[in-house]
Amino acid sequence: MDNGYWSEGDTMANKTIKIGIMSRENYKKRTIAIARGEYKPTRGEPKVWFESVQSMAQVLSNENQELLRIINEQKPKSLKELELVSGRKRSNLSRTLKTMSRYGIVNLVKQARAVKPIVKATDFKVEFGLNTDGQRAP
Repeated sequence: MDNGYWSEGDTMANKTIKIGIMSRENYKKRTIAIARGEYKPTRGEPKVWFESVQSMAQVLSNENQELLRIINEQKPKSLKELELVSGRKRSNLSRTLKTMSRYGIVNLVKQARAVKPIVKATDFKVEFGLNTDGQRAP
């Protein structure tokens, strides 16, 4: 399981992440079907899922997109350095980056006593529809 901490060699900036929107109930059904071998996700399906467009919008808000741009361009070596260049408090940065890490948007690389944020993806494609039943057709 990805704990959000990666080694330096695992960076993936300038990558597109495909995002899906699916209710928690349908996501559970899909996960169970996958575990039972009843459904096999296709190669092009989203790997990152949000429960709603609203929850995705919170994680990828304009403020957080700007934070991703700052990390990608300035390449801060620690949260303290990111705090200085972004103007955001470290507690807020830590919480936001941990959330983004859980969704696979950033890597948090432990280095000595610091945590270095690295952008994993710079572009996002969103997929959702009204007829999502918990499984995608191949």
